Amino acid sequence: MNVVVIGGGAAGFFGAIACAEANPKANVLLLEKTQKLLAKVRVSGGGRCNVTHSCFVPTVFSQHYPRGSKQLKEAFKLFGATETIAWFKKRGVQLKTEADGRMFPTTDNSETIINCLQQAAREAGVDIRTSAGVEKIEVFNSAAEVSHFLLTLSNGSTIKASKVLVCTGGSPKESSYAWLRDLGHPVITPVPSLFTFNVPASPLKELQGISVAKAKVRVAGQKLEYEGPLLITHWGYSGPAVLKLSAWGARLFYEQNYRFTVLINWIPEFTEDTLRGELQHYRQAHPKKVVLTNPLFGLPQRLWKALCLLADVPEEVKWGELPAKNTNKLVESLLRAPFEVEGKTTFKEEFVTCGGIDLSQVNMRTMESKLVPGLFFAGEVLDIDGITGGFNFQAAWTTGYLAGKTMALQPK
Repeated sequence: MNVVVIGGGAAGFFGAIACAEANPKANVLLLEKTQKLLAKVRVSGGGRCNVTHSCFVPTVFSQHYPRGSKQLKEAFKLFGATETIAWFKKRGVQLKTEADGRMFPTTDNSETIINCLQQAAREAGVDIRTSAGVEKIEVFNSAAEVSHFLLTLSNGSTIKASKVLVCTGGSPKESSYAWLRDLGHPVITPVPSLFTFNVPASPLKELQGISVAKAKVRVAGQKLEYEGPLLITHWGYSGPAVLKLSAWGARLFYEQNYRFTVLINWIPEFTEDTLRGELQHYRQAHPKKVVLTNPLFGLPQRLWKALCLLADVPEEVKWGELPAKNTNKLVESLLRAPFEVEGKTTFKEEFVTCGGIDLSQVNMRTMESKLVPGLFFAGEVLDIDGITGGFNFQAAWTTGYLAGKTMALQPK
């Protein structure tokens, strides 16, 4: 049995290893179009590789996927975070959990994961070829409903296969999926996910580098909102709250050409009533303190001053002299500060795509195509994407593993 895995990323390696380990008689060939293997693993998590997330209830874990949540529930029951941790531990890689639930190798070095995967592939007998892009897949069906494949590579050579696993990752270009559409597979139009917000006219640009541990970012006129750490940048806003919101709103933001208004709540633990009560209490207790130079609610001094200035609070005014209209504006600045988003920026060297192979035509327990027997998909080429925190890698490990195990069990 000749198995070809297309794509040398996380899902491709996991699929190839799972297949070769489960069926040592299978000839498993992994093809990577570039000269670099596991490129995304290398840059993930700032070079530390956010392997998975510390969450061991499949139904809860699946809730972190804007696309694919429902379909991944059963898949995670078969191979989830628990199994991933055990898989790496068995091969000598220990993972650690950080305060926010993200899990990294104890070495804090993505090379640890890369070396582990490459060694496991070698030991399983996986044949790996780089600079080997696949241009076309032709399918030949036999009377027994067993498919055979002929792959044409970018150099003109061809390879025959009895099973094919496509792990080519996500792409923002719809044309990148044309060769898969040619096989009759429907593709959900790809659009970017996980990006930061550009706010060219932001009055807070000079505060770049300042962050708050918890803010709520909401899209004006929509129910979309997310709460978490927020970072002010020289181009706008970033941090987990923004990145995760960008994932949930990926299609909406694309349709709006990345032009919309966000409302930032800098102190989400307060309601308007409790905030007004707190300000009134402080006003009564400290009437002679200057508003601008005495930050409240644990906000950084420079941010507090900027929000006060947005509320037109005079620079030298004291709490006991603050007019009601300025108090009202300050409440707005703290709970609903509006900022006009005009564009996006890819988050560091990482990118995630919303869209890809339509999940309705894939058996999510085996990752096999419902349209073409013997054809499998795994990783970001599928219409699956998660928020930041190790969820996208877990989807890659899970779908790659299930595909690999199933291909190993397939009859010749």
